[in-house]
Amino acid sequence: MAKNLRAKIPAADTLLVRDVNEEAAKRFVAEAEEIARSLGVGTGEYQVKIASSAREIAEQSAIMVSSLPESQHVKEVYESIVEHGKLPELEEERLFIDTSTIDPVTSKDIASTIHRAQAGQFVDAPVSGGVVGARAGTLSFMFGASQQPELLERLRGVLAFMGKKAWHLGEPGSGVSGKLANNYILAINNIATAEAMNLGVRWGLEPKALAEMINSSTGRCWPSEVNNPVPGVVETAPSSRGYEGGFGVRLMHKDLRLALTAATESGTPLVLGEPAREVYKEVEGAHRGKDFSVVYQWLQNKAK
Repeated sequence: MAKNLRAKIPAADTLLVRDVNEEAAKRFVAEAEEIARSLGVGTGEYQVKIASSAREIAEQSAIMVSSLPESQHVKEVYESIVEHGKLPELEEERLFIDTSTIDPVTSKDIASTIHRAQAGQFVDAPVSGGVVGARAGTLSFMFGASQQPELLERLRGVLAFMGKKAWHLGEPGSGVSGKLANNYILAINNIATAEAMNLGVRWGLEPKALAEMINSSTGRCWPSEVNNPVPGVVETAPSSRGYEGGFGVRLMHKDLRLALTAATESGTPLVLGEPAREVYKEVEGAHRGKDFSVVYQWLQNKAK
């Protein structure tokens, strides 16, 4: 996402980055410098600098994009921005765009914190499309923001640097609500695809032929077509490289937990939710760090 931002924002703009993995940030800066040399741009163009804190980025930027694993991390980052007093004035209102998948209550609380501090506009804009979509710049964003035409136009312009679709779902908090609903379907579909592929293979069906049939029929879904869990069926899928990369099973377990909590708070029954959560809990324990499609491997081992 950061690479696409650097490539698509004006060359004279400076991209400030902050990551707890300092080596990753340094590699990103080095890559940007190499690209700048290859483009032959002038001094002061295509710059990437490492910030020492989120507060530093907020002080120097009109737009800040965050992407973090859990609710507590998002809360800590934004509290660190406002706890040191008022931010410097800018010609235009600051935008804080959080692309994390967190619970709606925390997201709304953070939006209120930013509003009370008069720091700018906080927008929840969780992302869908995985690592493949991030690299290709084809991500989909679902965002929650007040119904202000100028704000919405500005937001869509920023999100277009990193993705191809952006849905305004309503007021602040609605973006993460929509994302959790989407990922609930993804969590269930992933298990169903792994079970169906495992069933077909054990019946003696050739995996690629089975997947091709499913993807031309009513069973077609993202886990079967793009992220097929059987190694070798989709060469670009994590399953074909040892389930490395992709969307971690820990993150899927987290998103499903958040969806179940939000469902309970709204009195909404999710009859498949708890059994699915138990599956991901076991899979995470057995295959920590792997893509969530490793459910297929877990099922194979379970049958032995």
